[in-house]
Amino acid sequence: MPTRMQPAVISVATITLLSLALVACGGPKEAPITVPDGARAGDLVGLEACTYETDDAAYEADCGTLVVPENRDDPNSRLIALPVTRLRATGDSPTEPIFWLTGGPGASNMVVNPPPETIENHDLVMVGYRGVDGSVVLDCPEATKAWRGVGNDLLNDESLTNLGQAFADCHARLAGEGIDLDGYTMPAVIEDLEDARIGLGYERVNLLSGSYGTRVAMFYPSLYPDSVYRSLMVGVNPPGRLVWEPETVDEMIAYDAELCTRDPSCSARTDDLAESMRNVIDNMPRRWLFIPIDPGKVKVTTQFLLFHRRSAATVYDLYLAAEEGDPSGLALTSVMYGFIWPPMNTWGEWANKGCPDFDPSRDWITDMDPPDSVMGSPTTLAIGGMFQFGASWTVAPIPDEFYEVPASDVETLIVSGNQDFSTPAQFATDELLPVLSNGHQVILSEFGHTGDVWGMQPEAMVHLVTTFYDTGEVDDSLFTYEPMDFYVKRGWPVQAKQYLAIAVAAPLVLVALLGLAVRFVVRRRRRR
Repeated sequence: MPTRMQPAVISVATITLLSLALVACGGPKEAPITVPDGARAGDLVGLEACTYETDDAAYEADCGTLVVPENRDDPNSRLIALPVTRLRATGDSPTEPIFWLTGGPGASNMVVNPPPETIENHDLVMVGYRGVDGSVVLDCPEATKAWRGVGNDLLNDESLTNLGQAFADCHARLAGEGIDLDGYTMPAVIEDLEDARIGLGYERVNLLSGSYGTRVAMFYPSLYPDSVYRSLMVGVNPPGRLVWEPETVDEMIAYDAELCTRDPSCSARTDDLAESMRNVIDNMPRRWLFIPIDPGKVKVTTQFLLFHRRSAATVYDLYLAAEEGDPSGLALTSVMYGFIWPPMNTWGEWANKGCPDFDPSRDWITDMDPPDSVMGSPTTLAIGGMFQFGASWTVAPIPDEFYEVPASDVETLIVSGNQDFSTPAQFATDELLPVLSNGHQVILSEFGHTGDVWGMQPEAMVHLVTTFYDTGEVDDSLFTYEPMDFYVKRGWPVQAKQYLAIAVAAPLVLVALLGLAVRFVVRRRRRR
C-alpha cells in the first residue's frame, strides 16, 4: 500500500509517522476541489504550471482539474472533479509518459516520490482516484471508530457486529448525502485515466502500478488496447486477491521459519519459528503489567507488519521475546494498532472497491481461523466476519469480465518479492503471467511487498524500471542477493520498556519541578 518509493522501517516512532502518512494519503490534504463553472464531462481545465515538492526534490509540473461524471452509466449523472498533476520530463526528448497507479484501495493517488531518473525521459502523471482525491471523498469516520474494537478483543463477535453496523451506517449516510456510490468503481477509474490521457494530448501511455493499482493496470489495456504502450507492475493483485487466505499466510510464515534456521540470531532463540508464533498466539497473555493486550489487535498488526521484511523481523523478535516470558512487545503492538490500522484508509472508498472480492455467503469466521493454522488470516477474518454480523455495503455489480484476469499483448514487466505476504509472487506467476503474450516476471529473493522492491536496492530497481520503459528490455542484473536478517537491535519489547519508563518518569519529574517552583516562591515570600 505504501505510495512512497522507499523501504519499510521498524521503530515505533516511524510506524507512528507511517500511520499519519497513510491518513494523509487516505484523504485530501487541502480543501476538496470543485467542478468549475461551465465545465463538461471529460474537460481538463485550469492546467497551469505548478511545483510538485517531495522530501528530496522539487519538480516543475502542471496542475489541473479533470471533470468526469459521477456515474458513467447514468446519462443524467452529476459531475465531479479530480485533480491531475503532471511532473514534466527533465530531458530534452521525452517519450511516452508514465501514469502512476498506487495501491489501496482507499489511498490517494496524488502522492509519489519518484527517483529523478524515472522522469528524465518521461512525464509522470498522477490522476486522482475518485472517492479519495476529488470533490467527493467517501470518508467513513464510523468505520474508523469501529475498527478500534469493542471490549478486549478486536475479533470477538461484539466487535465484528459493531464494525458491520458502522459500515452499514456509513453507506446509508453517504447515500443520504446524495452520493451515487454505484459510480465509484474500478472500471470508472480506468475511464478517468483515459479522459486524462486524451485531455493531456498523449497518443499512448506507460503504466507504473503497485499492489491494488496493478489490478487497474491489468484492465486498462483490455478496455483501451491502443492507449497503453508498456506496463510495469510491482506486487500484482489479481481479482479476488484482496482476500488473504490462511494457507497462504501459513506458507509465507513457514518460508520465513526456514530462513530463521539459517540465521544465527534467530535459530539461537527457537528451533521452529512458526511453532513459536503459534504457541504465543494460542497462549497470549491479556496484559503486561497494567497495559491490556488485545489479541485481535496484535494479530491484525502482525499480519500488516509482515508485509516488509524489516518490520517482519521486528514482529518475529517480539513473538520470540513473548515465548521467552517477556510480553511487553505484544502490549506495545496492541497499543500501536490504533495508530496504524483504523486511520490508514478512506474506508468508504475501500468498501466500494474491496467488497466485491468478499463473498457475503462465505463462513469467514471459520474459514479464516482454522485450528491447524499458525494465526489464520486475522485481517480477512475482520473484514469478512463483519458480513456475518450484519454489514451491508451494496453497489451496482461491475461487469463479469472484471472478475477474471484479462489477456493482453501489451509489453508488461511484473516485479515480485518472494517474501511478499500481501501479494505473493505465485499469484502473478500462476494467474497473470500465462495470459500475457509479452509478459516477463522478475522475482526478487527475500524481498517483501512494494516498499522492499523500491527501497532495498534502489539503484537496481531504478535501472530495471528505466531500461524497461526506454528500451523494452528487462535488465535485473544489478540486483544482488540479501539474506533475511532477523537481528533486531532495538525491538518493540525494548521500546515498550523505554516508553513505559518515560510515561512513569514524566509525571514524577513534573511533580518534582512543581515542588521546586513552590519552594522557590515560599522562600521569596519569607525573605520579603
